Amino acid sequence: MSRSPLLAPGPPPGTKFGALHHRDYRRYFVLVLLSATADNIEHVISYWVIFQAFHSPTLAGFAVISHWVPFLLFSVYAGALADRFDCRKLIQISQGLFALASLSWAVLFLTGTLRIWHAAVILLIHGGAGVIGIAASQLIIHDIVGPERLPSAIRLNATSRYLAILLGPAVGGGLMLLLGPGLGLLVNILIYAPFTLFLLRIPYTGHLRDAEGKRRAPRFGLAEIPRLLAEARSDPRVIMMIGLGGTTSFLVGNAFQAQMPEYAHHLGADEAGAWYSVLLAANAVGAIIGAVLLESAPFIRLSARTAIGCAAVWGVLMALFPAAQSYPAAVILLVLAGTFNIAFTSMAQTIIQLLAPPHLRGRMVGLFNTSMLGLRAGSGVTVGVLGAVIGVQWSLTLSSATVVLVALGLLVADLRARPRPGLSA
Repeated sequence: MSRSPLLAPGPPPGTKFGALHHRDYRRYFVLVLLSATADNIEHVISYWVIFQAFHSPTLAGFAVISHWVPFLLFSVYAGALADRFDCRKLIQISQGLFALASLSWAVLFLTGTLRIWHAAVILLIHGGAGVIGIAASQLIIHDIVGPERLPSAIRLNATSRYLAILLGPAVGGGLMLLLGPGLGLLVNILIYAPFTLFLLRIPYTGHLRDAEGKRRAPRFGLAEIPRLLAEARSDPRVIMMIGLGGTTSFLVGNAFQAQMPEYAHHLGADEAGAWYSVLLAANAVGAIIGAVLLESAPFIRLSARTAIGCAAVWGVLMALFPAAQSYPAAVILLVLAGTFNIAFTSMAQTIIQLLAPPHLRGRMVGLFNTSMLGLRAGSGVTVGVLGAVIGVQWSLTLSSATVVLVALGLLVADLRARPRPGLSA
C-alpha cells in the first residue's frame, strides 16, 4: 500500500452536509435511518419480552455476545464477499435476516411458545444479519458519493444509527402499548421493506467507480489473512486506525451502557428517576451534535493524527464520567464524549476506506470492523467483569485511562514519523 495522500480534492469550500447534495445518497440516508430504527424497535420489544419471560442475566449477556462476536469472527470474510459480489444483494440478504428475526419473535410471542433456545437462535440470526450487511453498506456509500464526499457520508451514516437509537425505543414502546409485542414486531417487518426495495432500483453495486482497471479480488481463505495484515502494515496510518479502533472497543466499547443503572444509582436515581433515561440518551445526542458540527463547520482536519487526538479526549471524558457528582455534570460529560466519539470513529473508517486498494477495500473494511466492532465483546470483561471486582466506577475510569495512554503513544509515534504532505498525516 503506497503512502499516498489521504484525500482527493473535496467538495467546494463552504459546502455543508456534502453527501446530502447527492440525490441518491439523500434517499439512501433516509431509508437507512428507517431500517436502523426497525432494528432498534426489535431490540426494545424482544429484550423486554425475554426479560419478562426468563429474568435471565445469562441470556441478557448472550444477547450482547451474539451481537458482537459475529463481527469478531466473520467481518473479514463479509468484507471479502463485498469485494467479490454485488453489495446490493448482500445488504438485501442482511435485511431479509433482520426481517426473519422479527417474524420469528412475533410468531413465538403470539403463540406463547418462546423458549430460551429459541431466543438464542434468533439472537444469532440477528448478529449474522449485522455482519453480512455492514461492509457492503460501507462500500456502496463510497460508490454513491465518491472519495470527495465520503467523509460526509460516513458521518451521516453514523448519525442515522444514533438517531435510530433515540427513535427506536420511542416507536417500539408505542407499538407495544398499541398492538402488543407480537403484532408490534409484525408491523416492524414492514419498516424494513422500503430500503430493501430501494436497493432494487439504484445502479450502485459498490464497485462501479473502481471498475475500470480494477483487479478482481481473489477468493478469500485463511491463507490470505497474513497477506491482508501485511497490506495493512504497509501504511502506518491504516494500522494505527485499526489499532485505535481495537483499543477503544476492547477497553471501553459500549459496555458502560449496560452498567448505566449502577452509575445512575451512584448519582441518586431514586431521587431523580427521569435522569436515568437522559443518561442513556446523552451519548447518542452528543454523537448527533458532533456530526452536525463537523458537517456544518468542517473545522477539524481529517487525518490519522486528528483521529488519535479525538480518541484521547474521548478517553479523558469517559474517565471523568464515573467521578461526576451530579446528573447535569454526568450528562454534559456523556454528550461531549459522544461528540468526540463520532469524530474519531468516522475519521478512522474514512481513512481505512480511502487508503485501501480498491480490489481489497471490502477486506480492509472488514479488518477494521473486526477491530472496531468485534472487540467490543471484550469490553464486557474490562468494564463489566472488572467492575464486579473493583466497582464499575473504577473499572471504567481505569479502562478509559488506558485508552488515553495508548492514544498518546500512537500520537507520539505519529509525530516522530517523517512529515507527510497535505492530509496524509
